[in-house]
Amino acid sequence: METRITEIADGIYRLSTYVPDIAPPAGFTFNQFLVLGDEPLMFHTGLRKMFGLNRAALARILPPERLRWIAYGHFEADECGAMNEWLAVAPQATAAHGQTGCLVSLNDFSDRPPCVLADGEVIDLGGKRVRFIDTPHTPHGWDAGVLFEETTGTLLCGDLFTQLGDDRAVTDGDIVGPAIVAEDMFRYAALAPGMGRTIRSLAGLAPRTLALMHGPSFTGDGAAALRALADDYDRRLSAELAEALRPLAA
Repeated sequence: METRITEIADGIYRLSTYVPDIAPPAGFTFNQFLVLGDEPLMFHTGLRKMFGLNRAALARILPPERLRWIAYGHFEADECGAMNEWLAVAPQATAAHGQTGCLVSLNDFSDRPPCVLADGEVIDLGGKRVRFIDTPHTPHGWDAGVLFEETTGTLLCGDLFTQLGDDRAVTDGDIVGPAIVAEDMFRYAALAPGMGRTIRSLAGLAPRTLALMHGPSFTGDGAAALRALADDYDRRLSAELAEALRPLAA
């Protein structure tokens, strides 16, 4: 395996590792994102077993010890499994997440005390500004959240729009259709009642770039893509409810 680097927006880099053995024959990508600034931030730590690959890739952009912030979408091995390995090589770095994530996982998991972020709170990185947004159970995890980098209009999406394969690093094509295919295969979403509403609220940010954890980064009308994804999850939830209520109507 190798970890490839692509600048997906001004000062935001995608570190991508393709694993052909997951969901063959298409395979699966694991993406971390480095946001440069006076206080650089990494979104997703990657799997602990991929730490060596990701550290070597990040070192091609800046010394790993310069990291100041480490964040992720929700508590899961690929999102934050290498958290403490990164904290060990970056002595000034602080893990950051929402209140729920810190209370239920990060306060115990992190080798150093984390920074608790309120919904909508902004971290000024010096040249970049990232806003934490709570998205509970969207697409899964009580602690789920995303980051929006305000100066470039980049939404760090976590598992939203997950898709198979390793077609390209950046696309302006369809990311909703492939995400529907992946959802049909993995059934990874929580299908919480407010999921569509939560995703539509993200569309209100009008992002110009969508940074996917599993798939290519998208450039274009991010709001339209988010609304289409929300529509699909509303459809899925309606179908599940109809199926559950069918015995009562018989």
